[in-house]
Amino acid sequence: MPLRDLLLGLFIIAIWALNIIVIKLGVADMPPLLLMTLRFMLVAALIVPFTRIDRKQLPWLLLLSVTFGGLHFPLLFLGLGEAEAGTGALLVQMGTPFATLLAAAFLKERLSPRRWLGLALSFGGVVVLAGGPSLPSLLPTALLLASAFFWAVSNLIIKAAPDIPPLTLAGWIALFAIPQVGLGTWWFEDAQWLALSRAGWAGWGAVFYTAVMSSIVAYGLWYRLLQKHPVSRVVPLSLLMPVFAVLLGMWLLGDPLGVNKLVGGLMVVSGLAVINISFKRKGA
Repeated sequence: MPLRDLLLGLFIIAIWALNIIVIKLGVADMPPLLLMTLRFMLVAALIVPFTRIDRKQLPWLLLLSVTFGGLHFPLLFLGLGEAEAGTGALLVQMGTPFATLLAAAFLKERLSPRRWLGLALSFGGVVVLAGGPSLPSLLPTALLLASAFFWAVSNLIIKAAPDIPPLTLAGWIALFAIPQVGLGTWWFEDAQWLALSRAGWAGWGAVFYTAVMSSIVAYGLWYRLLQKHPVSRVVPLSLLMPVFAVLLGMWLLGDPLGVNKLVGGLMVVSGLAVINISFKRKGA
């Protein structure tokens, strides 16, 4: 991969890592589901008018609006409200092991010994994190792991669905998720108008950043890299996201780096690497 594209890949990973920090700041300034509703409204407004879908794609988009828009993202925002940024990023990365297990269960994909090792390392890393002070209480931990699980479910649905361009996917999922998350904020949260009037740069900045930078800019550039280079060279870059998030959390939020977070984080990232990267010998 040319240096220019490598730097572009690292820039994308930095955007996603900073997204974790931005969400934490945003949900401290604005109710999480309200913030999520505004984010979806902005994404839909920027994408939907410029894209089209057909009847074959519609039921899949409706289903994804539930698993991805109505469950993964709200659970992520709610969980990050009470978790350290780096720990939250590590827990969300468990979507990859969950996706591997779901593919084995429902798509009958074979799990090689290498992948079993990766799964053991990843889940072992969560156990190590659980033994340290950086892991949040049971509820936010469960929310973040559930968010990772529904990310995995959504990826299996995308694999089974007819081909839909990435930005079209993001825009229409956002549109169909607006009433779902909007109902959630109306039912579970209070004083939304007061929250909007009092929201500062953190809340409104989170709406803009999560919608424009993370959803549109980063994913647009990411799929451009996937079109130019083999998946095996691009996807491993995503393993750096939790590393960047831990470092940014320490720098910007003052999150501590304890032994449990260091060891557990290394185990999770190593497990993801073993699952995602195929080590093959060249030539014989």
